[in-house]
Amino acid sequence: MLQQRLKEYSALVEGGLDRLFPQEDCRHSRIFEACRYSLLAGGKHIRAALLLEFYRLCGGKVEDALSFACGLEMIHTYSLVHDDLPCMDNDDFRRGKPSNHKVYGETMATLAGDALLNRAFEVMLEQETVPTACAMKAAACISRCSGVYGMIGGQVQDLSMEGRPATLVELREMVSLKTGALIRAACEAGVLLAGGDEIRRKAAEDYAAAVGLAFQIQDDILDVVGDQNLLGKAIGSDAANEKTTFVSVYGLEACRGMVRDLTLEAQAAADVFDDSEFLKELAEYLAQRKN
Repeated sequence: MLQQRLKEYSALVEGGLDRLFPQEDCRHSRIFEACRYSLLAGGKHIRAALLLEFYRLCGGKVEDALSFACGLEMIHTYSLVHDDLPCMDNDDFRRGKPSNHKVYGETMATLAGDALLNRAFEVMLEQETVPTACAMKAAACISRCSGVYGMIGGQVQDLSMEGRPATLVELREMVSLKTGALIRAACEAGVLLAGGDEIRRKAAEDYAAAVGLAFQIQDDILDVVGDQNLLGKAIGSDAANEKTTFVSVYGLEACRGMVRDLTLEAQAAADVFDDSEFLKELAEYLAQRKN
């Protein structure tokens, strides 16, 4: 069931992204080209899938939440475009292709990220399929989780930790913001869009917290022992940048155990929902991923 539904969600989202961010024939058409280069470069669309699944579990028709799922993908993509810039992680490849700035230059890549972020909120707030009150709550949640109290705050903390030892408190807080916040936004927004109750919103939050932390720990593991061809980017960047990671603190085997425990936590949180098989299988799939 997992792979089939992921495939369905991915096809739905990719079609929506193509429609909501078209290639325009105008004097500034290159910015559309640069945005689409990264936006339609493939990927698993996990965050969008989570939003659509939690919306479905709370009684919604997934197509009605598509604008929000696509908006979330635009935000995630903008963060990757900026993350790859020389002033940040300085990565030359993303998903097996040259990074946006390697193709379009640093200036255009910066503008592409800005454009994706702005377009994201435009498409979310223009939609008319979800009640306005629910849409506003979900948009506020996504905005907070992607901003200074979420992903951006975590990125700032991550940069401040380069070249020096970081405490475990710092590491966990950074991960909960940089990686976890947008996953939390996906899960909670799905519930909020459908008008779900507080019990379901809290379950979504708990699921996201466990999955988000497990996701980052698995990332740390793959940066040490992953296959560069499968990852689509160079490995060993954490050590090269002298970053404190879960692997550098706990070691590989302990980290693998942490991923297993967090996966069980996520699956337990999913029990609040009547039809939780997809969420449980997804947590397991993310824990075992190789890219």
